[in-house]
Amino acid sequence: MNDLQTERLVLHPFTPAEAGRVAAGEPGPEDVWAPGYPAEGERTGARMFLKGCQDGNDPHPFGNFEIRRRSDGAAIGGIGFHGGPDDDGGVEVGYGLAEAVRGQGYATEAVLGVLAHARAAGARLFRAETSTDNPASQGVLRKAGLTLVRQDGEALFYELPL
Repeated sequence: MNDLQTERLVLHPFTPAEAGRVAAGEPGPEDVWAPGYPAEGERTGARMFLKGCQDGNDPHPFGNFEIRRRSDGAAIGGIGFHGGPDDDGGVEVGYGLAEAVRGQGYATEAVLGVLAHARAAGARLFRAETSTDNPASQGVLRKAGLTLVRQDGEALFYELPL
């Protein structure tokens, strides 16, 4: 699968080898990682990707992506699907950025990039979950066009029909 390009980002589809390095938190000689990358959320996403690769499966087009800045190629975060479309054609996405690069619009740009990708790949509903104590993520999801559809305790669930 090819990289997804946005204005300032490259959303690079993980390979198992790349995901293994992120999961371990150990960069290879060719990896360029921004300070603070990968955080625990990105490491968890990489482990989920590796689990999806078992038995030779390729989770793409609904796999995980490393978020890289186009300006310098540095990995600054991760974004990925929690699996392929469900019975309703819905997909769920999770994402995270290194703390040093937050607040610059990268998360919104990455969400919009994978949203367009999900639509092109045939998904009919785009979902994300965040928490009541994460107003930044709530803002990202609203800016990307998602609507809050329900709350369960501290969990907030957003959706956008495609």
